[in-house]
Amino acid sequence: MPTKVLITGMSGLIGGLLKAHLQELGGYELTALNRSQVDGVRNHTADIADFDAIRPAFDGQDVVVHLAAYLGSQDWEGQHAGNVVGTYNVFEAARQAGVKRVIFASSGNAIRGFEFVSPYKEIASGKYDDVPDNFPMITHEQIRPEALYGAAKVWGEALGRHFSDDYDMSIICVRIGSVHRENRPMSVRENAIYLGHRDIANMLRLCIDAAESVKYDVFFAVSNNKWNYRDLEHAKHVLGWEPRDSADEIGLTHTKIQMIRKRN
Repeated sequence: MPTKVLITGMSGLIGGLLKAHLQELGGYELTALNRSQVDGVRNHTADIADFDAIRPAFDGQDVVVHLAAYLGSQDWEGQHAGNVVGTYNVFEAARQAGVKRVIFASSGNAIRGFEFVSPYKEIASGKYDDVPDNFPMITHEQIRPEALYGAAKVWGEALGRHFSDDYDMSIICVRIGSVHRENRPMSVRENAIYLGHRDIANMLRLCIDAAESVKYDVFFAVSNNKWNYRDLEHAKHVLGWEPRDSADEIGLTHTKIQMIRKRN
């Protein structure tokens, strides 16, 4: 029997990448919970801020991947509706429907505040000569949110802990790095936190298929970047995840292309 997967925000970049990845692999029955229509899958059209409207979409699902989010970093009304109330609604609808697992798209912004202190601020600003050879990686157990958006993602992780403990649900939180349609770093800072298209799709698929013993956990997801400061060993150990992309390779290729264009 195929694994029935409900994906919120499937019309977004990451949702589209995951949809394509799962359809290519086969063995998954996909449903989109979205405000707009998504081609090629079953659709349930509703806003996650409206509990009664979204609740029926969760019936019969095995796994929910909650990707829908409000991105305005300092807009409290948007954050409250989309990332506080909306996240609660998704978890509660999944609980009522008896869904076994929810994968929550958290964010690196849950710990981005560390970029205010050394050596992470030097990494973020590209001052690599000022970075010591050995520095502590930020782990999945640490939090230091940046902006209301980061704080709302920490709320989602904490809410997931509550739902897992009190209702025996599997809640997996993924602190997602920087993903762009261009599939490359778009700033110096993103040399550290770039996350390639195939890496994010594979990470989410591994979370969907993770062992039943994974009841609650938090994982960082960034690609194999030289200046990464977020611990990936935990995801490698628990999920068997191995990032295949790299900001260093992508960035070098992009630089060469730009140089050739300038010469021509």
